[in-house]
Parts: sequence; C-alpha cells; structure tokens
Amino acid sequence: MDRDRFNRFCRGLTATSHVVQWGGADVWKVGGKVFAVAGWSDRAYAGISFKVTPLSFEILQEQPGLRPAPYLASRGMSWIQHYQPDGLSTSDLEAYLERSHALVAAGLSKKKQRELGLLVD
Repeated sequence: MDRDRFNRFCRGLTATSHVVQWGGADVWKVGGKVFAVAGWSDRAYAGISFKVTPLSFEILQEQPGLRPAPYLASRGMSWIQHYQPDGLSTSDLEAYLERSHALVAAGLSKKKQRELGLLVD
C-alpha cells in the first residue's frame, strides 16, 4: 500500500483527522485518538501500524511481514506493524485499518461517539 492509498483509505473512514508528526509519519485519529500510523522513512517499504484485539495481536505477530509495532507494543498495547510486502494483502490491511478505527472509536465516550456521528441512537 502506498502513501496515497493509505491516506485516501483512512480519510474515507468516519470522523477521522490527519496530522504529520513523529519524523514525517502520517498519523490518523478518530476523536483525537490514534488508530493508524504510517512511517515513510528511508526504508524501502512503509511501516503501517494499527490497533488490534489481543487475540489478533497474538496471531499476527507471528506472520511474515508483521511484527509488534515499535514503541506501542512495547508499552503493552495491542498494536501490529505491517512492514514488509510479504505481510497482509492490501484488502486485508484495509480491513485491519477499518477494524482499528472501530476499536479506537468504541473506546470513546458515548457522548463523543454521538457528536462524531459514530453512534446512532
């Protein structure tokens, strides 16, 4: 997944915001909380990090092209980094990014979810 596709996909999710920080990384948030980070440093392939459930973390960290996300996973959080092309297919990566968005959004207060159009009464 290239930078344009990553940013276009994340922009298409409900109530997202984008900042560039941490040395030029594209950081996507929902309700002010990070759900995806893509670093486009000097590596040949981007490191795309996203939140997962604890079960998915246990499974995905053992897969080729995937690893516990640097910094985030070392702090006890269930975050995975897709860092090599032999990792997830583009469609699977997009599904995990969408799920990360949903996981982070679910952690927001109900009031905040309503304000952002994430929760319909």
